[in-house]
Amino acid sequence: MKLRTIENLDVRGKFILLRDDFNVQIVDGKITDAFRIEQSMPTINALRAGGARIAICAHLGRPKGTRNMEYTMAPVAEYMQVPLIADCLDRDFMQNMNDGDVVLLENVRFYQGEEQNDPEFAKKLANGFDIFINDAFAVSHRAHASTVGVAEILPSYAGKLLASEIEHLTAVMENPKRPLLSIVAGSKVSTKIGVLKALAKLSDKLIIGGALGTTFNYAMGGKVGNSLFEADQKDTALEILEYAKQNNCEVLLPLDKGVAKEFTPTATRTNKDFTEIADDDIIIDAGIATTERNIDAIRHAATVIWNGTVGMAEWQPTWSYGSFAIAKTIAEQTRAGKLDSIVGGGDTVAALAACGVKDDITYVSTGGGAFLEFIEGRTLPGIAILESK
Repeated sequence: MKLRTIENLDVRGKFILLRDDFNVQIVDGKITDAFRIEQSMPTINALRAGGARIAICAHLGRPKGTRNMEYTMAPVAEYMQVPLIADCLDRDFMQNMNDGDVVLLENVRFYQGEEQNDPEFAKKLANGFDIFINDAFAVSHRAHASTVGVAEILPSYAGKLLASEIEHLTAVMENPKRPLLSIVAGSKVSTKIGVLKALAKLSDKLIIGGALGTTFNYAMGGKVGNSLFEADQKDTALEILEYAKQNNCEVLLPLDKGVAKEFTPTATRTNKDFTEIADDDIIIDAGIATTERNIDAIRHAATVIWNGTVGMAEWQPTWSYGSFAIAKTIAEQTRAGKLDSIVGGGDTVAALAACGVKDDITYVSTGGGAFLEFIEGRTLPGIAILESK
């Protein structure tokens, strides 16, 4: 895949509409994790140095096409120390911009036309700009006005972050160092059928954990108690296991689980083999034997792809055991030069940050759904429109 990029692009004096992903976590009006913003800065700085006049277009949350100020971009503008334009369709600010200036437009999802990719809304959004640059990999699997609509109107290019995401993910998908271990967890098999099959075909080993692993254990006849799982995905789970076998991929399912009688951060933890789980047990984390097995698998891998925590990693320290062990082991092996590591997904990246090892990973993707869809081999509309003809 060859993208049109901003390398050698003359932007001096040009008005640039830059799509970034600033859908960050905000608590009490303050940003608690600026990872996505910081990852976007190389593109912003390069455009500023080149003399561009930049208006950043982004979204926050799901305001559902209404001007809900709960989802204002104001905290992001404050963090970046740039002016916030109160309406993403307002163009009055342009007359006062100089080369190298940056402004942030208010939440583009305040308009219904954004998620509908309405052509008229896309025209209004593109109005006044000379060039469109997409640097928001995390939303490029969505055919929205700010990812596809404006790219059909303006000369369009991939920013540094988006180009880097594609480069790293393509390399690991096309020519990974082996053995390749993939770790997939999360809540629902039904949302990850495609990526599980894609990774079963690509990987030498595949760890399936979290509630996904619980569903697979259920399909194999294991006890799951009063836990989150999908009974209606039993046949699908068995089909994926058979598909992996046909592709010589060894699937590693949970051996035991950390369980409690109530689903709360302070619940008392007990470690149980699947044969011991009672009807009123709630599975909340990977067990000790499972975690030791996962650590061993990571230490014998040359490449690891990881998406999804294997328990409630945010409920520290009781229920973060399994996920933190994965994060720390991947980081140790990567630091030692023994492992290429690719990690994606909001909860997964948060686990890396909580362990203080995010900087030790070979590549941390800003994408969640886009990360999975790219691995699955789907066409991402916001990226396809940037491909060189």
